[in-house]
Amino acid sequence: MTTRRNFIKKSAMGLTALAVNPAWAASPVRGEAAKNKFVSNRPATGNRHFTSVAVEQTITRVKAKIKDPKLAWMFENCFPNTLDTTVNFSMKNGKPDTFVITGDIDAMWLRDSSAQVWPYLPLTKSDAKLKQLIAGVINRQTQCILIDPYANAFYAEPNPNGHWVSDRTEMKPELHERKWEIDSLCYPVRLAYNYWKTTGDTSVFDADWKKAMELVIKTFKEQQRKDSLGPYKFQRETERQLDTVNNDGYGNPVNPVGLIVSTFRPSDDATTFQFLVPSNFFAVTSLNQIAEIAEKVVRDNKLAAESKALAEEVNNALRQYAVVEHPKYGKVYAFEVDGFGNAYFMDDANIPSLLALPYLDGVPKNDPVYQNTRKLVWSKDNPYFFKGSAGEGIGGPHIGYDMIWPMSIIIRAQTSNNDEEILDCLRMLRNTDGNTGFMHESFHKDDPSNFTRKWFAWVNTLFGELIVDLEGQGKMDLINSI
Repeated sequence: MTTRRNFIKKSAMGLTALAVNPAWAASPVRGEAAKNKFVSNRPATGNRHFTSVAVEQTITRVKAKIKDPKLAWMFENCFPNTLDTTVNFSMKNGKPDTFVITGDIDAMWLRDSSAQVWPYLPLTKSDAKLKQLIAGVINRQTQCILIDPYANAFYAEPNPNGHWVSDRTEMKPELHERKWEIDSLCYPVRLAYNYWKTTGDTSVFDADWKKAMELVIKTFKEQQRKDSLGPYKFQRETERQLDTVNNDGYGNPVNPVGLIVSTFRPSDDATTFQFLVPSNFFAVTSLNQIAEIAEKVVRDNKLAAESKALAEEVNNALRQYAVVEHPKYGKVYAFEVDGFGNAYFMDDANIPSLLALPYLDGVPKNDPVYQNTRKLVWSKDNPYFFKGSAGEGIGGPHIGYDMIWPMSIIIRAQTSNNDEEILDCLRMLRNTDGNTGFMHESFHKDDPSNFTRKWFAWVNTLFGELIVDLEGQGKMDLINSI
């Protein structure tokens, strides 16, 4: 059976490593040489999937302020990558419909598709076409949840011969993969809620959206496993331990203390202790957002009350079971717990992560337990923190030893209050692109030319988001001190 990693390797735009001169990557190129070297890697205008006037104006404005030619080039390539290469917009049953592939896999992840268009939300105020595109993403995600709230990735059209059709779970032709991950239901809520807050448009909150949210709450409650193991189980024939689930597909036991089981992490790797703490924090935020929409837009007091009650229950359980005493760092958030007293001290680069808790509005940046946790996960006391001659950062078992994910470096900068720390992150990101002008899934700690996934739109757009956010915070001087 082909693993997901091998699947990517076999795809036309899969794993790639390019020859690189490390000295060139680390050295500024100025003047005429810069003009010749840093030519845009964007598709030709006629080959782009979608063009936003507001995004193009943002690229022009921000790029002109960046003095380092390589960083400016990387920003120009990365920020529009989702729109350039992954979105497919149409009208379906009189409503906007947008299918968003992740990049080198021709399927739509609920998590990735939300995160990919997230940085464009502020620009919808001045770009009606972009607003319609994102409304289409929300509408498509609503339909995906109605098909199967336990699935993480979907095809554009039903495919009875899908790649993972042999997985031992309730596969359907519309599903690319059916790995239960809490965040797959949280990300669409985050996108819809903030779309509403940004645009004031409530058209996406139709009867189908309400049914989808009822399914979200039903699924979360089922995976609290208070009365039974629930309807979901998963097994796969594979050589990768974390691509399948033990105990007949139900995973390691949990004590039903009010937390929600996530059989898989946002990396699509199986959890060890199934109460995945970052995702439970994300669920609390999402449930409160559902409640607010139910109260103010949908006018469904029952849905609002149910959402609020579940959010409060999960939040109370997090305070009781997710905060653990570490022998070196004091009180920290564990990565995973099981309600029996077992806890996993680690972090994974994929978002939601412990490092990203403030980014997803799970906890404030100044939360003392988060600050302790941040020190832990960005250190060698996190088994998936790697440091080498090329850089340092968090990876995860999905790729394995010594492979740093740029996503973790970006999120470190996004959750930092320290300009020197942010500057260190910018330098690392600039110097570890493998001379491609794009971000990647991961790179080797000692060799940026050894990277995975040439075309990974989420992290490209996330890098663009970081630069735009810093510009918006008045930190161009910091960017230009690179």
